Amino acid sequence: ERMAKINCGLEMELGITGGEEDGVNNEDANPEDLYSTPEEIFQVYDALSKVPNGFFTIAAAFGNVHGVYQPGNVKLEPTILDKAQKYISEKIGAEEGSKPVSFVFHGGSGSDIKDIREAVDYGVIKMNIDTDTQWSYWNGIRDFEAKYRDYLQTQIGNPDGKDKPNKKYYDPRACIRSAEDSTVKRMEQCFEDLRCVNVLGLGPPDTPKNVMGPRRGGLPS
Repeated sequence: ERMAKINCGLEMELGITGGEEDGVNNEDANPEDLYSTPEEIFQVYDALSKVPNGFFTIAAAFGNVHGVYQPGNVKLEPTILDKAQKYISEKIGAEEGSKPVSFVFHGGSGSDIKDIREAVDYGVIKMNIDTDTQWSYWNGIRDFEAKYRDYLQTQIGNPDGKDKPNKKYYDPRACIRSAEDSTVKRMEQCFEDLRCVNVLGLGPPDTPKNVMGPRRGGLPS
């Protein structure tokens, strides 16, 4: 009710998301806790739907796990979301095929595209991919270091000459830009996976101009 008064949405997490995240380890969680039931989801929907001007999403558990694991270790069951939509639609008298619940997909990193698309079909409007974005950010830094390693060992002196300065290579903004570029690519993949490309009618984004490039002393692409 407090959130509704300031037009702030509420995300309600049910059950347990397996794996480890931010120091919370659920790797040994009871398997039954990794899967929500339609009845549990309806309890939350029923209670929050009564809040005037309320907007909420439900992060139901359907086998979700934080982190990335070997194939076969995680068993997602997106059909749980479908069953919940049908159950709740019947409870509230909604038309057949309705999707009264807006779901959130926790632990989306490393998920199979089939499971992602199926979850979206069943009402998922948001997916969390923290682990994948952490990796993409780090991978950008790693690639930058590998590409310019010989320019990052000393302040002066590199393959171009013993007296050549390396400031533009070890400037932290340079490797951070590489990390950002790598993360942008991962986000673009995510938008594609979630069918969120060109859905607002705004056209492709303009090329950003407020970044370090050769003109501003940055590195050539």
